[in-house]
Amino acid sequence: MVSINIDGDQVVFEVRGLDKLWAFRSSLQMPLAHIVGVEANADQVGRWWHGFKLLGTDVPGLFGAGTFRYDGELVFWDVYNPANAIIVSLDHERYKKLIIEVDDPADAVARLQSAIARGR
Repeated sequence: MVSINIDGDQVVFEVRGLDKLWAFRSSLQMPLAHIVGVEANADQVGRWWHGFKLLGTDVPGLFGAGTFRYDGELVFWDVYNPANAIIVSLDHERYKKLIIEVDDPADAVARLQSAIARGR
């Protein structure tokens, strides 16, 4: 599970609990300007193959956490329940996408989209 904290023009995605261990990552920080899209799409997340695991944990059908290579791009996953996942598309960052599980997908998407709109 990941919590999202917006501080001015920066956003911090904080990996919580044991997910830090599985993902080999405790947080990701970036400018809001580097987020080019955010959506909650459980069907798409549930269908996606995680890609080739580079660093992290992948238990097919159960969860994926860590860094994966998918279609030649790096993607960060931290998802147990696709129904609570959001997809954050990035530009000018190491990762092309963050596919993360959050407490409330609709709220997370709305907060990020609102912050991005304010920053433009």
